[in-house]
Amino acid sequence: MSKPLVIFGLGEIAQLAYRYFTTDSAYDVIAFTADAAFVTAQLFCDRPVVAFDRLAEAYPPGRCELFIAVSYQGVNALRASRYDAAKAMGYALASYVSSRATVLNDHAIGDNCFILEDNTIQPFARIGNDVTLWSGNHVGHHAVIGDHAFVASHVVISGGVRIGERCFIGVNATLRDHIEVGARCVVGAGALLTEDAAPDGVYAATPSERSKVPSSRLRKL
Repeated sequence: MSKPLVIFGLGEIAQLAYRYFTTDSAYDVIAFTADAAFVTAQLFCDRPVVAFDRLAEAYPPGRCELFIAVSYQGVNALRASRYDAAKAMGYALASYVSSRATVLNDHAIGDNCFILEDNTIQPFARIGNDVTLWSGNHVGHHAVIGDHAFVASHVVISGGVRIGERCFIGVNATLRDHIEVGARCVVGAGALLTEDAAPDGVYAATPSERSKVPSSRLRKL
């Protein structure tokens, strides 16, 4: 029997969440919600839209679960605030874990997580609440990802790494084993972390310099 679900959000991530939950979960998406200022239409993905401040009236917590489909805006602050608001209203928050992910950690995964295809989560790793793992990441054994983190695609999180709450880890970043990434860190695309990262730090990969090899030489290679 399918479980009724309301999705918070009216953007691309909400549309993706609708597709994933609809095609690969036991949930039935029955409606969408968003802050009243962003509700400009009555339907989204052919489902009714209701303002968040009226949600409990239209879809009470006991009748459905909620999923917060919001990006990493404000180093995940916006998603975290809506997560806290939904909890305060009494909603249970659903997680999506792709059937095409390899999950070997006894499902030590919090609520409102969004774990897409081709993620590998090794034994003894722990995933906190409200964590997004976009497609194709490696989460090593005994790693810990804190609440409200966002990990983009093809990230390598080595064994024993500890990632603090509200961190953002960009595509193709690599984190060496047994390091600690402080809360609210931003690790840029392609960055290599080999040491602990301080809270609120920004760690970017060194941009590649434009090649100085003559074009004539390149054609001969």
